Amino acid sequence: MAAAMATDAGAADLKVGFITSLSGPVSALGIPYDKGAHAALAYRPEIAGHKIQLIVLDDASDPATAARNARKLVNEDKVDVLIGTSGVPGALAIAAVARETHTPLISPTPVTVPADDGGYTVTTSQSFPLMVSTAVDKMKANGVKTVGYIGFSDALGDLAYDSLIKSAEAAGIKVVANERYARSDSSVTGQVLKIVAAKPDAVFTGTSGTPGALPYLALAERGYKGGLYGTHGLVKAEFVRVGGTSVDGLMVPSGPVMVAEQLPDGNPTKKVSLDFRKVYEKAQGAPPADAFSAYTFDAMLLFDDAAARALKKAEPGTPEFRSALRDAIDSTHEFAGTHGVFTYKPGDPNGLDRRGAVMIRLDKGQWKLMP
Repeated sequence: MAAAMATDAGAADLKVGFITSLSGPVSALGIPYDKGAHAALAYRPEIAGHKIQLIVLDDASDPATAARNARKLVNEDKVDVLIGTSGVPGALAIAAVARETHTPLISPTPVTVPADDGGYTVTTSQSFPLMVSTAVDKMKANGVKTVGYIGFSDALGDLAYDSLIKSAEAAGIKVVANERYARSDSSVTGQVLKIVAAKPDAVFTGTSGTPGALPYLALAERGYKGGLYGTHGLVKAEFVRVGGTSVDGLMVPSGPVMVAEQLPDGNPTKKVSLDFRKVYEKAQGAPPADAFSAYTFDAMLLFDDAAARALKKAEPGTPEFRSALRDAIDSTHEFAGTHGVFTYKPGDPNGLDRRGAVMIRLDKGQWKLMP
């Protein structure tokens, strides 16, 4: 489907090709991504007299479809930028197309790109090393000596595990289990039995969305009483609903937007986070209950900021503009979004530093900022 602003006769539209998972197993993330992008469009519908066209395509949670969608958006719709998608495999597929077609990509999902990427891909998501190290720091402060791991049997699970191994070793914490499961699995009893048998002080999961509730439900069934930790991919209302009392006390790293009202007034993300909540609630009829919609909100705002600078050098819809836009995105410095303050450097798609990570705890269904 597509949502487009009408063209102003005096200026060419800025075209944003947005790919997300509106269906399939990753739609629990993809639908909030869609809502966040539309909130940003309502917040800022034009840049320097150029109206923004948001062209939305569903990849059905399939990386091959995500890549086909990216080619269509570039070759047929002549978009100036790509934004998407909802899962790491799909985001990597789009990044390959962006690199090949010399089209900037702002990914709301964490990605690792090759050295020859050319600066075409950046992400608005916190890197897994950043977020996992934040969680491990809290484990260490809480006296954790051993941790069991269970994660998805895909690229996200690998990213989380690799990050945990590095951070845990530096913190003097031993990882005593490495179990995996598919997002579509309905049971993880066997994996959890192995983890419980290892008697870890805490369990950390490398998961996201509603499928991420499975390990916690199984741990509760087995009477596990250790610390519960997870990734920022679990900050979603549906996860909280499915997990119920099994996830009470869960500690995860998050972008500051999830606890915007609890942030001190001097926090650089507080104002834009509260603006996001206001425009989202106006568009959706309820405040956001997840962190995912804010990733695409930030992606759109980053595009807006970079496009304003690129428009001084070229007209939208041209290779020259895409090149200028890439350079503008890559030179973004100290730009405050909802998830942190963005500064990009050549060869590194990650723009957030430690200001983009806080620890939050689930307390009777509500996320609370931890000291």
